[in-house]
Amino acid sequence: MAYEYDYDYESSVNLIIYHLNLFTSHNNYKRHCFIVFHYTTTLVIITTVCKNPQILCTYPCLNEPQSLTQSRLCEVHFVIVQLKWSVPAFYREVYETLCPTQDHLTKESFMKIFVGKVGLDTVTLTQILELSSNGHGHLTRTGVYKALALCALAQQGKSVNEKLLESFSGKELPTPNIGELCDLKQESAKLRIQNNNTTTMLSLSYLELSEIDSIKVDLVPEKKGVILKHVEYSVTSQRYKMTVGRRYNDFIALHEALVHRYPYRIIPSLPPKKFAANSTEFLESRRKSLRRFLNIIARHPVIAEDRLGVLKYFLTFNGSDCQSKLRDNFRSAPDEFMTNELALKAKELVPMDTQVQYASSRSFISTLVQSVSRLKEVMDRLVRRSLELSVDMKKIAVELDAMTANSSTAWATGSSTNWQTLQKGFKHMSVEYSAISEKATRKAANEELRVLEELEAFLALLLAYRDLCDRHQKGVLSDHQRALHKMGSIKKKQMQAAVRSSEVGNGEQFESRILAQESAITNMENRSYFSLYCIQMETQLIHSNMMMLSTAFKQMAGVEAEGYAELSHCWQNMLHLVERVLPDQNKAVSPPTSPSHSMAGPGITM
Repeated sequence: MAYEYDYDYESSVNLIIYHLNLFTSHNNYKRHCFIVFHYTTTLVIITTVCKNPQILCTYPCLNEPQSLTQSRLCEVHFVIVQLKWSVPAFYREVYETLCPTQDHLTKESFMKIFVGKVGLDTVTLTQILELSSNGHGHLTRTGVYKALALCALAQQGKSVNEKLLESFSGKELPTPNIGELCDLKQESAKLRIQNNNTTTMLSLSYLELSEIDSIKVDLVPEKKGVILKHVEYSVTSQRYKMTVGRRYNDFIALHEALVHRYPYRIIPSLPPKKFAANSTEFLESRRKSLRRFLNIIARHPVIAEDRLGVLKYFLTFNGSDCQSKLRDNFRSAPDEFMTNELALKAKELVPMDTQVQYASSRSFISTLVQSVSRLKEVMDRLVRRSLELSVDMKKIAVELDAMTANSSTAWATGSSTNWQTLQKGFKHMSVEYSAISEKATRKAANEELRVLEELEAFLALLLAYRDLCDRHQKGVLSDHQRALHKMGSIKKKQMQAAVRSSEVGNGEQFESRILAQESAITNMENRSYFSLYCIQMETQLIHSNMMMLSTAFKQMAGVEAEGYAELSHCWQNMLHLVERVLPDQNKAVSPPTSPSHSMAGPGITM
């Protein structure tokens, strides 16, 4: 049976396998073998089945059901699908770049991404999209492939016509010139970030969030200042290709500006400031915390694209007194509610069961915080144990060197050669114990850098989410309740004044106060809905970053496997060494007769 199929090879395999599985899973059938292979543009699937009924299977590529029959036991069926054209691997790479988290691409997104890349006018691109979308508002995988082929033909000066693709029957489709894939990936990610700010569905993966920016924070070796010394950090942004110097107080100013600008978003806490006894360990711990803080902020899809540019200013301003400049420039800046176009229609974006879902998510995140905190404690202990092993092995090496520093004389050893043998063996063993110490130190460093750091970053994100929920409960909801209480108080006073008919003009005064308070309540309600909308998006952001846990466990498995393999190799070397250089007690020579026997004369019993 030969059918024409309109999809690419990979989709054909998956679809035909699915339907053949349905075919062979019938009660009277049992599949014995299943082979798939590809030759040029022909897909061949071979399956062996048993028994003899007749069933009907409908394939998307067929106009009507086809009868699949079997006339005898263990007959072999050949299903051959002839593809209309061969799809280049480049097409699949483009599709996976454009649709990493979904199975379609909107026509608007395709237009925005390709209008400046293919060198075609808007009218031509619109024609291509209409032919490729089959009347829908989006492009499927096949639609994207068709659009790429038509773009390639249009770049060759040919008219936009779907019939041109028929000339590629059995051939590979042409490849359009759209520039580098890395540039296409950046454009696609940027567009999804922009689209994400106008929807209730976060469509960014953890990898895409990580690629928004990567921040390095290093300690500057020298302390600045003439009288009062202070620590300075070198902050490097991969996105802005800049390195700037920052003090801890600059981070405080940034944190204040971000909390003011984004009260309904995840803002991690800063590490504490320690005025006295700034130890090396404390400074290193604070440096790592500041790096985590900046990376979480820089990879936030909303904050990273802030039109006011609070974070960008911090990462790019190269002048002096950054903290004062930050406060001066952004002190009076409006918060996100005042500038976000979704603020006034947030009520429409918030589902009816948001409060229930919010309470459930808050409980889940709280449980997650406890579990990740315990995992972090376990990882801390693993790092400490590796460091303790390193220290202990180094101590053994030092003691072995100390023991072999002095040699014993023949007066002390007599005819025994044990110490000479041990002395030589200890010198070689000292080297091996030092090697074990180095391996354990490297294992501890990898555990801290590749595993513990990932857990701490995810924990910082979870704690920031918990702080956001607290701000929502104590801030927006409390303000709303206070506004309602104030409104009730004003109306109560108005009624009392009306009953007493006291001063003239009090009625108008109360009316104006009521109107002002109603406006405040409406504003509070809108803020409450907008806060709930933001919390929903921040919750989805947490779930996108769940891959940090996967990364941590994968890194842990790799680090421990590599570390223990290296330690095992060292201990194997140690075992071979001690068997070779240390004396065997079973072969030890018995000591000679005591000298006191030679002193005893005849007839004297010792």
